[in-house]
Amino acid sequence: MPTAPTAYIPTAEPVTHHVRARQLLKAHPEVKRLMTRNATTALITVGCVALQVAVAYALRGQAWYWTLAASYVLGAFVCHTLFVIIHEATHNLVFKGQWANAAVGIGANLPMVLPTAMSFRKFHLKHHSALGHFEHDADLPDHYEAKLIQHYAIGKAVWLFFFPIFQLVRTFRCRSVVPFDKYIAANWVAQIAFNVGIYFWLGPAAFLYLFFSFWFSVSLHPVGARWIQEHYLILSPEQETTSYYGRLNGVHLNIGYHNEHHDLPGVPWNKLPELRRLAPEFYEPLLHHTSYTKVLLRFLFDQEISLYSRVVRGETVASQVALLVPVAK
Repeated sequence: MPTAPTAYIPTAEPVTHHVRARQLLKAHPEVKRLMTRNATTALITVGCVALQVAVAYALRGQAWYWTLAASYVLGAFVCHTLFVIIHEATHNLVFKGQWANAAVGIGANLPMVLPTAMSFRKFHLKHHSALGHFEHDADLPDHYEAKLIQHYAIGKAVWLFFFPIFQLVRTFRCRSVVPFDKYIAANWVAQIAFNVGIYFWLGPAAFLYLFFSFWFSVSLHPVGARWIQEHYLILSPEQETTSYYGRLNGVHLNIGYHNEHHDLPGVPWNKLPELRRLAPEFYEPLLHHTSYTKVLLRFLFDQEISLYSRVVRGETVASQVALLVPVAK
């Protein structure tokens, strides 16, 4: 009877995306024209920030349960889009200059209460270059997380609800990432100023709406299932990355096109569907998700899935193989 993995799935193979990118560019050199920038993303940022502030204004003085409901039903979706914008700015896909993209990321971060945009930038770029390397990729769960949660629904639900905290703790193991710089400093200054302004202008109910909108957008919520959809081995033990082709891509700026994004990170969100159309032989054979809700429920209730349902490479592979292979006497 199949059981949930109790260790990461080791591989000695190179990162699939690096290999496929070379093959794709050789087969379809025309996709290079998709590597551009999309300044429209900055306008979407303004609209999403304005919407969150407007809803927070409408909720000022309301009971806590209205704040909580609004943050789950509406705010989490808006915040998720803002997080996608931060992701675009991380890859410098909005404007040409790094400071201009940083400004977009910091601006998108404002309604999210916690200053995470510029820290995310540093760890996410390392995630691309060192996918599956436990010592460098903060997207991989820590061993204590996997052993604590195991494969039970209640444990996985608690883990996903507190995902922002687990994600923060993971960053401390990634010693190759410099934890502070001028961009992070600017992020903190802007965020503190915004938070103080919102709290004194609109009051605690509005502030809590913004906070819980952020929290639900990356935790126990259908859009929070994106963290599972991207790299957990749910559909196949061989496919390290899985895309999502569902309706919410229209709301969340095609963030579901994750194989396409990892293959060519220089392609902005609005060009990712075209990349898939131009190279169907690379993407149509791959398994994909069509529903975040189904991903969430499958992750929670399928006891053959654990936090160890991930591929690892590098030093972790060597250490796990050493545990599996007896030492010759």
